[in-house]
Amino acid sequence: MTTRNPENTIAVSHSDPILADTAGILAKKLGLPTYDPKENVPALLLTLTPERLELRQTGKGTEGPLFVDFIGGAIEYRRMHTTSRKEAIARAVGLKGGTSPVVLDLTAGIGRDSFILAGLGCTLHMVERSPVLAALLADGIDRAKMEPALAGIMTRMHLIVGDSLEIMRHWQPERPEVICIDPMYPHRSKSALVKKEMRLIRLLVGDDEDSDSLLRAALDLAGRRVVVKRPRLAPALIGPEPNFTISGKNSRFDVYLIAPIATAPAQKA
Repeated sequence: MTTRNPENTIAVSHSDPILADTAGILAKKLGLPTYDPKENVPALLLTLTPERLELRQTGKGTEGPLFVDFIGGAIEYRRMHTTSRKEAIARAVGLKGGTSPVVLDLTAGIGRDSFILAGLGCTLHMVERSPVLAALLADGIDRAKMEPALAGIMTRMHLIVGDSLEIMRHWQPERPEVICIDPMYPHRSKSALVKKEMRLIRLLVGDDEDSDSLLRAALDLAGRRVVVKRPRLAPALIGPEPNFTISGKNSRFDVYLIAPIATAPAQKA
């Protein structure tokens, strides 16, 4: 994601005085100020509570906080009902039979799709450029590790904080079999974003401006395929045409297959 400069727009706060020191450590780690009630209220507060880490929008008429929760709610319901590898996201990454590919998620966000894939047996390397979103995601992962039913899934989710293009440029492990990209789509109408989470994320990171570059780099690195998640009616990213598309109600997956590397025939003695 293309992050905005958080200066003067976000600060770290806490909901309990006992958390003040921990909040200060987090602010220093992220390079953010701690919230001072005597100063102007920033647009966003990264707030540490006894239960979790939350991103809160300030001002009148704002909605509830953004936080990562793999333990309950909609994501747990989705996991419990996405056990089949015939689901759209499973077919997009090529889950067949007993295969469990290594997946590099270049735009992890709040980790929902990665969580579903990890629940289906994939190993996920999740890249998030925004340190604030990464902190929210890390908090959600840490809390989920404490749940026996989710501990195994969490061991397959590995968070990397940094720029996806740079990480691919210096990738050292074995080539990931599948690379996933879910860019923030530039909205053109008030109805383009309906979810609270997406509105808050957009306030934090803005629009993605390097999606086409991500696709080109991913096609060079992936071992088997690249999967791009798009709104159902949105144009494909600039580059080669996808080999095929898997459509859902509101979104679709554009799938780019990687041609196998040709090997020279063995020379006869």
